[in-house]
Amino acid sequence: MPNRLAHETSPYLLQHADNPVDWWPWSAEAFEEARKRNVPVLLSIGYSSCHWCHVMAHESFEDQQTAEYLNEHYVSVKVDREERPDVDAVYMEAVQAATGHGGWPMTVFLTPEAEPFYFGTYFPPAPRQGMPSFQQVLQGVRQAWEERRDEVTEVAGKIVRDLAGREISYGDDQAPGEQELAQALLALTREYDPQRGGFGGAPKFPPSMALEFLLRHHARTGAEGALQMARDTCERMARGGIYDQLGGGFARYSVDRDWIVPHFEKMLYDNALLCRVYAHLWRATGSELARRVALETADFMVRELRTVEGGFASALDADSDDGTGKHVEGAYYVWTPGQLSEALGEQDAELAARYFGVTEEGTFEHGQSVLQLPQQDGLFDAEEVASVRERLLAKRAERPAPGRDDKVVAAWNGLSIAALAETGAYFDRPDLVEAAVAAGDLLVRLHLDEQARLTRTSKDGHAGANAGVLEDYADVAEGFLALASVTGEGVWLEFAGFLLDHVLVRFTDAESGALFDTAADAERLIRRPQDPTDNAAPSGWTAAANALLGYAAHTGSEPHRTAARKALGVVKALGPRVPRFIGWGLAAAEAALDGPREVAIVGPSLDHEGTRALHRTALLGTAPGAVVAVGSPGSEEFPLLADRPLVGGEPAAYVCRNFTCDAPTTEVDRLRAVLSD
Repeated sequence: MPNRLAHETSPYLLQHADNPVDWWPWSAEAFEEARKRNVPVLLSIGYSSCHWCHVMAHESFEDQQTAEYLNEHYVSVKVDREERPDVDAVYMEAVQAATGHGGWPMTVFLTPEAEPFYFGTYFPPAPRQGMPSFQQVLQGVRQAWEERRDEVTEVAGKIVRDLAGREISYGDDQAPGEQELAQALLALTREYDPQRGGFGGAPKFPPSMALEFLLRHHARTGAEGALQMARDTCERMARGGIYDQLGGGFARYSVDRDWIVPHFEKMLYDNALLCRVYAHLWRATGSELARRVALETADFMVRELRTVEGGFASALDADSDDGTGKHVEGAYYVWTPGQLSEALGEQDAELAARYFGVTEEGTFEHGQSVLQLPQQDGLFDAEEVASVRERLLAKRAERPAPGRDDKVVAAWNGLSIAALAETGAYFDRPDLVEAAVAAGDLLVRLHLDEQARLTRTSKDGHAGANAGVLEDYADVAEGFLALASVTGEGVWLEFAGFLLDHVLVRFTDAESGALFDTAADAERLIRRPQDPTDNAAPSGWTAAANALLGYAAHTGSEPHRTAARKALGVVKALGPRVPRFIGWGLAAAEAALDGPREVAIVGPSLDHEGTRALHRTALLGTAPGAVVAVGSPGSEEFPLLADRPLVGGEPAAYVCRNFTCDAPTTEVDRLRAVLSD
């Protein structure tokens, strides 16, 4: 019989709807039930494409005996971290403070007042490698609750007080200058892996936000070392197993230092961020590899993650049926020499094995290999390789596909809109721009209410119940600003302004300029989350700084410009010390230091050849964070177009920065030079 999760929209919660555990969604009613029964709350947090979440669910939450114990002695609450990043952030901070590490599945025991007192992540069904079994943990917590209640309550109260005292060292309210950005570059250089690209050891995550900083720093300063780190890292990732050599798109991370074996889930935010990085790398260098990867990643997003309603789904699972009914990590993606022969015949299988690095020993498990592009001595015929890739992709499509988390997350769709709009514009792919516009339309239609308040998620055309958090407002504004620049439709700038006004009023501390992850009028948790560091995706804080800066450049709004510069104060404090974890903030700081530049293109129409040429040149300019407005003279679509006439009857470009403007130009070469200066 289904439990209470059967009525939820989250695919992750629905995965648990048939568990014998009597799950509750996060709600006031769940905690009221715990008070009424005088029992603790088991809080279990995960997400649909999390491998170990599936493992613990199968071992424990599907087990009748475990479920009966939970149902008798606990109120069990299940949370999708992607739907409720605020709940996840608050309790993850507690887990990390108590244990020194964190991750998912996250397992936290709470009082009926939602105060945490015991923590963990994955617990096995039997004791293993020093870990207690889940049954032992449940019995121990129950015993403590019943026999040492005063001690449990005291511990919970102390944890909450300690969390409240963990205020961020905000620094000052000034954006980083030349010195701090140079120090951040030096710190990144020290952590750089020159043999393999990327930063640090295993596991290795694609450093998309740090790469954006490196590309912007090179554009502003000409520092060749910054460009080299970005270019080499992008090449190593694109040639590694972390990149899907057949279907395009990136996995979440590499379990090794060499980018060979991925953790196979594919997340929307990773692919949106990396699609944009490779497009920007091509813009800076003309790299054919960067062009190919940007387009393949964009095509992957549209082909495999686009929903019927026009938004983008959250993720593809790491696990899939291996053909025997057993769900195995990576089963959809890996190959043996025998499978190559079956798909291609002996001769082409030998070519494929050499080209993609497939060996008898395998690079993964059980003699299977993850496809990669190892450095080759010999030459390969491009047509033969294309044929092999096409046939392998068709053969792979016959395998059971990984599950897809179909919920549309506002923030990640905002990142996708920016990536697809820019990639479509750079490579003359109007279909990608159209996909970005369709996703923007969905967000406006379904996620925005009459006061321009955002809903965090939707699924199957129905808006979810959870309010948007700071990253939603900031990333959607970022996507809308990109659409405004690419399409010349000022309505996207208007919508971005509505969202950023909420950031100023509901998410910003009026005195310090510090930002909170949740709105002032959001549900009260044990702590109001506030994290400026970039992790898997830009933090709401740094994303807001970047979007506020772009909006201010478009409109001249001093409140937005001041808010952006105040928000960047935390980057001044953290950038030189931990640049890997505030890359998006550093990228925004590069834009602030460069202006950012304001480019207005005026022409008789957007279809005019001269207008199009200047508009394209402006979009391809590498000046960090530059904003572009395009339209006809006298148009009221964009503030930047005001009082900007044609020059000698010809389309013209006007470039300004820091309240100073260059002479207008009608020449593409002159505009290109100005924007790369």
